[in-house]
Amino acid sequence: MKVIEGFDAARKALSRLVPAESYPVSDSVKRKPREMFRTAEPEQAVRLIINEVRHRGDEAIFDLTAKIDGIKLVSLEIPRSVFASARQEVDDKLFSALKLAAERISAFHVAQKENLWHELTTTNAGQQIRPLERIGIYVPGGTASYPSTVLMTAVPARVAGVKEVILATPTGKDGTVPPATLAAADIAGVDRVFRIGGAQAIAALAYGTDSVPKVDKICGPGNIFVVLAKKLVFGAVAIDGLQGPSEIMIIADDTANPEYCAADLLAQAEHDPLASVILVTTSRVLADEVSRELEKQSKELSRQSIIAESLKSGIIVLVENLDDAVELANLYAPEHLCLMIKDADACLKRVTNAGCVLTGNAATVVLGDYVVGPSHVLPTGGTARFSSPLNITDFIKFINTVSIDESALKQLGGAAATLARAEGLDAHARAVEKRLHLH
Repeated sequence: MKVIEGFDAARKALSRLVPAESYPVSDSVKRKPREMFRTAEPEQAVRLIINEVRHRGDEAIFDLTAKIDGIKLVSLEIPRSVFASARQEVDDKLFSALKLAAERISAFHVAQKENLWHELTTTNAGQQIRPLERIGIYVPGGTASYPSTVLMTAVPARVAGVKEVILATPTGKDGTVPPATLAAADIAGVDRVFRIGGAQAIAALAYGTDSVPKVDKICGPGNIFVVLAKKLVFGAVAIDGLQGPSEIMIIADDTANPEYCAADLLAQAEHDPLASVILVTTSRVLADEVSRELEKQSKELSRQSIIAESLKSGIIVLVENLDDAVELANLYAPEHLCLMIKDADACLKRVTNAGCVLTGNAATVVLGDYVVGPSHVLPTGGTARFSSPLNITDFIKFINTVSIDESALKQLGGAAATLARAEGLDAHARAVEKRLHLH
C-alpha cells in the first residue's frame, strides 16, 4: 500500500468524483465486448444488449446468455417449488445463519418503519405513503454465491409492503443457481426467481418480456455491466443507485489493534481487484504494524491474487490529528468507515459522508455485511455525499394531497392567480378566478 504523509497530499489523493462510466475497467473486461459487440466501450456494449432485450425479449436473453456466458438456458424462471425446497440442500448451520440474518434485517427495518412511516395532514394539504407494486432485485452470481444480498434487498422491500418481489441472478456454467441463494429467496419471501444475469437481466426487469414482468424499481449491486445497465434504464424504471467496487476507510489512532485493522482491510480487498482500501492514522507505529500484518495475513488467504491487486492501489495516510482524518473521510465519502479510535462516539458526530460507520475495535465490516441488521447495499464511488444505504424508503413513494374549501379558496386564490398571470399563464389564473366568480 502506498504511504501518503500530511493532510494536503492526502486531500489531493482522496478527492474524487467518479460517475459510473468512469469506474476503472481492466483490459480483460474490455476484451469480451470487443470480441462480441465490436466495441471496447462497455457502455456501448450494454446499450446494444438493452436494445436486443427490448426488441426481442426472451429470445434475446437466451441468445445473449449463450453468447456472453457460454450457457444455453432451457428456461428462464425457476419454479417456486424448486427454490422453496432448496433448504433441503443447504447445510443446517448455513440455513440457521440465513434465518438469523433475515430476522435481524427485518427487525431493523421494522424499527425504521415505525420511526419514519407517518402520513402527513395539514390544514389544506397532506401526504400519503404507498409501497411500490413490484420491485426487481439483482443478485450477483455465476462464479460465487451471495445469499446475503438476497436478504439485504428483499427483506426491507417486504417490510415496506412491496406486493411482488422478483429476483434475477446469473447461473453457474451448469445452468443452476446455488441452493443457498434460492434458500435465501424463500426465507426473504421472494415471489419469482429468474436465472438471468448481467445487463440482459437489468433490461428484462426494466422493460419486461413474455416471461419476466416489468418492475417499478431495480435494486442490488453488480459488475460494471450491471451498473451501466441500471444507469441506462433509469427513467423507464427507478434504481437504488450505482454501486461500484467495495470501499473501506479506517480511521485509527494508537489505541487501535493492528491485527484488526489489517483483517478488515483484507476483508474488503478480497472482494475485487478494484476494491478501495484506505487506512488513515495519527500513529506511524500503527501504520508500520498494519503493513506487516497485511503481508502476514494475506499469505493465509485463498484469494491472494485479488487481494494483491487491490492492495496495489491501497493507501495508508499519516495525519497529525483526528480532525484532519475526519475531514478526509467526509471528502472521500467511503462506503464503509471504521472508527478504531479511543473516543469513536465523539468522532462519529462529525462524520457527514459515509455509507456505514462502524465504531470500536470489535466492530468489523463483516458483521454489518451479514447479520447486524441494516442493509449492506451501500453508496460507493463518493455518492455517500448525497445517497443513503438501501432501506425501506427505497420501496415506498409519497403522494401529495390537496383539499380546498371555500374559505381556503378565498384566502389563497388571489395570490395563486397573481402568480399565474406573472408567469404568463392566463388559463391557470382563470381556473382559480372562475372559482372565485371573477369571470
